[in-house]
Amino acid sequence: MLVSAKDMLNKAKAGHYAVGQFNINNLEWTKAILLTAQELNSPVILGVSEGAGKYMTGYKTIVGMVNGMIDELGITVPVALHLDHGSYEGCLKCVEAGFSSIMFDGSHYPIDENIAKTTELVKIAAEHNMSLEAEVGSIGGEEDGVIGKGECADPNECKSIADLGVTMLAAGIGNIHGKYPENWEGLSFETLDAIQQLTGDMPLVLHGGTGIPEDMIKKAISLGVAKINVNTECQLAFAEATRKYIEAGKDLEGKGFDPRKLLAPGFDAIKATVKEKMELFGSVGKA
Repeated sequence: MLVSAKDMLNKAKAGHYAVGQFNINNLEWTKAILLTAQELNSPVILGVSEGAGKYMTGYKTIVGMVNGMIDELGITVPVALHLDHGSYEGCLKCVEAGFSSIMFDGSHYPIDENIAKTTELVKIAAEHNMSLEAEVGSIGGEEDGVIGKGECADPNECKSIADLGVTMLAAGIGNIHGKYPENWEGLSFETLDAIQQLTGDMPLVLHGGTGIPEDMIKKAISLGVAKINVNTECQLAFAEATRKYIEAGKDLEGKGFDPRKLLAPGFDAIKATVKEKMELFGSVGKA
């Protein structure tokens, strides 16, 4: 049974820990993340980008797979299924398909338009008991082909979006998607602190969680970040484990080419990565 991310994030913000959003790309990803959350008794958010949604043939397929797995695997921890960096149209499709949470990324619109569209979605999300994430100030790096450099959001704009009644707010604080470049200047805690002071109890979201040093993650949580998104790190772990398996020639031994065997090391690598992140974020035992 999918739940809105609202309760889990309000508890996380009050308890000074963060819930991980782990993006899913296929069955292996989804199963690995759900099983790890259950084993660690941690709440979890499954993120789906519009690109991954298309890859998995559509949002209804994803809802069917996730609901089926929760049932068949006996998952009892809170699970939210969340659209990541959604367009306005994408958000509406996910409402219809049965997602429990959506993110509207209006950060590339002028602030007035971002506010207008977010206002509409606040109403729609409330009617369906879904959580809604909004974004102010674009997150740098590559997000489905869009590249930004890690801007910092305007705290006053953050307040005007937070006041619309969204559940959580993603604000650019110098973070980027994907691997961080050598010359990255780090997170702007000044910006984060100013945003938290204006938005109060609103759970804040840190995108681009891959590659941010642990001490920075912990400091961000202490300043009100209650949701941290991880995607690239799981992809890198999966790719590395798969490469090792093939380079060792294991796909040529017996039935080693069977996808269940071929993908098993990558599956285990995702589980290990998710466990490490849940421990770092402090969500273990908080379900």
